[in-house]
Amino acid sequence: MSAIQKIRGTRDILPEEIGYWQQLEATVAEILHRAAYQEIRSPIFEQTSLFKRGIGEATDVVGKEMYTFDDRGNRSLTLRPEGTAGVARAYIENNLHSLGNVQRLWYIGPMFRYERPQEGRQRQFHQIGLELFGTRDPRADVEVISLATEILQALGLKSLSLQLNSVGSGEDRQNYREALVNYLNPYKDDLDADSQERLTRNPLRILDSKDEKTQEIAQNAPKILDSLNPDSRKHFEKVCLLLDDLDIKYEINHCLVRGLDYYSHTAFEIQSQDLGAQATVCGGGRYDGLVKLLGGPDTPAIGWAMGMERLILLLQKLQTTSGLKPDLYLVSKGEKAEVQSVILAHKLRHIGLKVELDLSGSAFGKQFKRADRSGATACVILGDAEVSNQTVQLKWMESQEQEEISIDVLLSKIKELLLKHK
Repeated sequence: MSAIQKIRGTRDILPEEIGYWQQLEATVAEILHRAAYQEIRSPIFEQTSLFKRGIGEATDVVGKEMYTFDDRGNRSLTLRPEGTAGVARAYIENNLHSLGNVQRLWYIGPMFRYERPQEGRQRQFHQIGLELFGTRDPRADVEVISLATEILQALGLKSLSLQLNSVGSGEDRQNYREALVNYLNPYKDDLDADSQERLTRNPLRILDSKDEKTQEIAQNAPKILDSLNPDSRKHFEKVCLLLDDLDIKYEINHCLVRGLDYYSHTAFEIQSQDLGAQATVCGGGRYDGLVKLLGGPDTPAIGWAMGMERLILLLQKLQTTSGLKPDLYLVSKGEKAEVQSVILAHKLRHIGLKVELDLSGSAFGKQFKRADRSGATACVILGDAEVSNQTVQLKWMESQEQEEISIDVLLSKIKELLLKHK
């Protein structure tokens, strides 16, 4: 009987990699908590109508990529393809708008899209995102952009580029849509197949095409900034000025429209040169009409999402280890020593150290080889003779120096000793 394998487009996150994930999650949590954002956790499946209404039936996500199924009650359900619609639904359903004018929320978890798997992109993937509800103030736009920048810089990423644009109000978008279609129609036969289809149902997405010929045509298309009304233009100019004040560099990208129908006004992406063609590590923008569209009060909002898999790829390029190496590797041989090793490991962990206890019962030589492979700073050696003397042998793995110390000294001084040897 053949072994069952994972589904295509999913992957196992193994222990050797999990340290990068934990580092990313801890960094994001710390920075967002300092900025008064509160974590929210919504279901991974929702009513299909939430995404059709919120994201837009003409989008590729709804039209081609969603995992949708009927449950036993004949209700159409969908595994969430993105996080914003579910958080907006939770904001409405739980009356979070009644708690104050501005609500700052963030989330983390798996999303699902049926698309071609590739490096950094899977059918089950993970996102970190934030949503700020309740204000049209351009300062909110700059706050979320600056927080995204701070997170990426805290992770050690340097080759970053902030791409910025405005897609204006709904009226602005409609006016621009007409101008864009009028421009593109004469080139219809030269566009790639997807863009030809989008020309009637979602023409702004043509600007996002990766086809070289279509990109060449789009370069001379009308610019959406030229279709903005005075209030929309004023909002965008204020965002740019505040980014200048914070010394956050940006580039205005006239082809940046984002892929979902709910976006309005500010749209942005942060890209990394280290990822090649799939360069975007953070994308977001303002969506002032979404909450009302989903049946809630008229509530402006802005947010972003980061693909965790892509960030992990970058972290792995920047770092040689995932930060999960033990401080100490504890080996033992002999009946009394093996009992004492359990007690000693417990005490060392209790004072905050990462301790890996060898449970093999094999000869010291084999245990020492495993200690080497573990990457531990030091190896604690315990035999029956050491148990009788209430001592241990402490071996520093890099220098191979070894010393005998009492268990009491080990417990009271080991943190200080580790600092000297790291």
